[in-house]
Amino acid sequence: MKPATITLVALVASCLFTTHGWSQSAPTKQQLEKWHKQFPAADTNRDGTLSPEEATAYRKKLLGRRGKQSNTNRATQGAPRQFKVDAGWDQPRFPDEAVCYKTPAEIKAIYEDVKPANQNTVVSFPEPTGRERRIVATGHSFMAPGFNTLPKICKAAGIQPMLYTHTGGGITGSARYKWEQENGIFQFEGSPVPKLLASISNGDWDAMMFGPYFNDKPEYYSCWIDFCLKFNPDMKFYLSDAWPQLYQLGENPTSESFFTEEVFERLGTERRTMSNEVVDVLRRKYPDKVFVLPTSDAMVLAAQAYLRGDLPGIEGVHRVIGGKQRSLWKDQLGHLGPGFERLEGYVFYATLYGESPEQIKNPIAFGGDASFPSPELDQMFRKIAWQAVTEHPYSGVKDEDGDGTSDAHHQLGNRTEGQTDAK
Repeated sequence: MKPATITLVALVASCLFTTHGWSQSAPTKQQLEKWHKQFPAADTNRDGTLSPEEATAYRKKLLGRRGKQSNTNRATQGAPRQFKVDAGWDQPRFPDEAVCYKTPAEIKAIYEDVKPANQNTVVSFPEPTGRERRIVATGHSFMAPGFNTLPKICKAAGIQPMLYTHTGGGITGSARYKWEQENGIFQFEGSPVPKLLASISNGDWDAMMFGPYFNDKPEYYSCWIDFCLKFNPDMKFYLSDAWPQLYQLGENPTSESFFTEEVFERLGTERRTMSNEVVDVLRRKYPDKVFVLPTSDAMVLAAQAYLRGDLPGIEGVHRVIGGKQRSLWKDQLGHLGPGFERLEGYVFYATLYGESPEQIKNPIAFGGDASFPSPELDQMFRKIAWQAVTEHPYSGVKDEDGDGTSDAHHQLGNRTEGQTDAK
């Protein structure tokens, strides 16, 4: 088998097995029969039946091969920026069998058949009594740090976290990929996994969050937005704009001396331009509905603060370039360095709830190393997050009076509707 074929089959096997909850519960007889047809080589004893043990062994074998190859590619190239997208996205309508066209009861029944045994078919939260917001989200490893820290920040702020996600690594966490996966269309034809669609159509929600990906298009988000508004017409939508990455430079610099405040300003401007190609279209189509989680601006401000010596305990800009463990970024792909998961969580909190993290007086139970980040560094993260959010024209949050609370909250009696700030 050629290496390219191995990689393709491994990717398909990974998506297939993981999609159907392989890691959470034993596969059904129907799933094993389907896998046997697609991967006959997995039937090692050639008895015509694929056992759970054979499926497990085959999956591990293929993923092991893929891991060796992908680790090499990622170390030198970062995430793939060119990939094939199904031509069906150019059609005016999704295939008729798409889950999004079914009734809430039908969607619920579909997910009931494929969900992991330990997971609810429909997730819902009680009606908010204060500043709570019921949030669904897709995302990848760039969003994961914020998804992990946001609930902890909310608890310290006296807000009950209400977040339900469907995530994946890299492209598998993109809005486009998750829409195909949940609907059972294109690469997932006949195998829908409507984890979020079941809950969105059968419950009440206030907001949805997304992580960006290469070659994004407005339609990858508008399909989600249209579906959400059909069942929850008051929902708001928040797109992260990620942050600067090494690929923008063409080639890696030989030294961290290359990085200046001006360089990061330029990289941040490029990121905003790329993000706005999608966001501007969506904001015109859905007035007062679409906003930005300005993680890119926050990381640019953090990088500039580091260069000025204002991030105590941070040792470098990029571990790939300078080799320092406590750097802003830790690998070629651009994942956040240690401690910066707090900064992303603070940006999420400030945008969604219209309040500066500096206003939170209770200790936040982040866990991990209690000595890092230090209280001084943590306070800088909070300050940077609020600055990034209030200065971004698409965040929906303004603080003209400087009291650490969105100005729109005063107008609306402190209800979490600060998104009306941005027009």
